[in-house]
Amino acid sequence: MSAVTRLWCRLEEALVAFLLAVMTLITFVYVVVNNVYAVFYYLADRSAFLEEPLLAMGDGLLFVSQEMTWSIALTKAVFGWLIFIGLAWGVRIGAHLGVDLLVKTFPPALRKAVALLAVGICIFYCGLMTYSSQQWVAALMNANIGAEDLDRFGLRQWHIVMIVPIGFALMLIRFVEVFLRILRNEQSGFGGHSEAEDALRLVDGQHGTERQP
Repeated sequence: MSAVTRLWCRLEEALVAFLLAVMTLITFVYVVVNNVYAVFYYLADRSAFLEEPLLAMGDGLLFVSQEMTWSIALTKAVFGWLIFIGLAWGVRIGAHLGVDLLVKTFPPALRKAVALLAVGICIFYCGLMTYSSQQWVAALMNANIGAEDLDRFGLRQWHIVMIVPIGFALMLIRFVEVFLRILRNEQSGFGGHSEAEDALRLVDGQHGTERQP
């Protein structure tokens, strides 16, 4: 593996971890802020000495909670980025078990041709989606429409959805890598070897059980 490929893989993993952490942190803060202010109101009702500071803190947290309507929209946007970055990552680690399982059901003599055909279809689909989604992003750039609940931060819709062509382009590159490895006989399917083989053994075991008298 070249230094560039290793760097790309590390950046991909770091970005997935970062997006997951951001999404979790935003959700956690919103849930806490949206519920903790009631505690201060409860304590203020039962403490005459600290009533005013507790009410002030409760009012402050309630205000922050009401102002954090943007957190839901931001969480959805981050989740969308996580999905499309994760799709390319899934191709790299061979997580597409369904297609790999289908390829491995064919005899070894046909397996390579079927695998190349399956990966070729995936490459065509990713290329088509990369081009069409890029046209969609370009139209949104020209329209310059603000993102719902996020326009206060200067975010436009195209800032969020530009991950769609980026994600499909990354998947396209990953599928090309898989295609070349299959062509060079470095792998026989999509890369999910152990999972697919375990599933096939499970199916064979069930059929064997059914045939027993």
